[in-house]
Amino acid sequence: MSLQKRIDYETQGFDLADADADPLRQWRLWFDQAVEAECVEPNAFVLSTIGDDGMPDARNVLARGADDRGIVFFTNYTSAKSQQIIARSVASAVFSWLAVHRQVKLRGAVERVSAEESDAYFASRPRSSQIGAWASPQSRVIAHRAELEALVAEVEGRFGGGHIPRPEHWGGWRIVPEVIEFWQGRPSRLHDRIRYRRTGLAAPGNPWVLERLAP
Repeated sequence: MSLQKRIDYETQGFDLADADADPLRQWRLWFDQAVEAECVEPNAFVLSTIGDDGMPDARNVLARGADDRGIVFFTNYTSAKSQQIIARSVASAVFSWLAVHRQVKLRGAVERVSAEESDAYFASRPRSSQIGAWASPQSRVIAHRAELEALVAEVEGRFGGGHIPRPEHWGGWRIVPEVIEFWQGRPSRLHDRIRYRRTGLAAPGNPWVLERLAP
């Protein structure tokens, strides 16, 4: 079965002269444009970590914060991805905005965000999601759906209608990028690829080197 479906990307290019000196500001610009273009789940990205067997492990997660320090997502600290991060504190991420023929990939170290940041985000979540964070033994084997529903009912009974605090086993991670690549689709597969590499102070006040890659 052939999976070929060729699309010629008739889009405006992306040149070094167009790129912001800071890749995270450039990411924010492209993210805002993806939102304006009504891309589905523009904050979704594929997170890849390394398992105990040395093999890559990937899944979709949602970015919930971005600033000059990096990209933040939240999860259960006992989950498979968190345990992989704890063992090997590196990861890669890929944002795909297909409607505008763009992709951003980044990789670097991963650090735990502060308890205050995790508390603030947890407090902003819907109550049902707060209950889910307490109830789900994420990534563990369960016998059936009813087991999970029983855990949810137990948490609902425990907290009633009162305040639900953030569980200690749940919080945020921040990917601190060392390399970020911006990909813009162009006609005839001659795509634009601009890469930022963190290499110390490449210029006064700027730790990033920018370079164009062949498509």
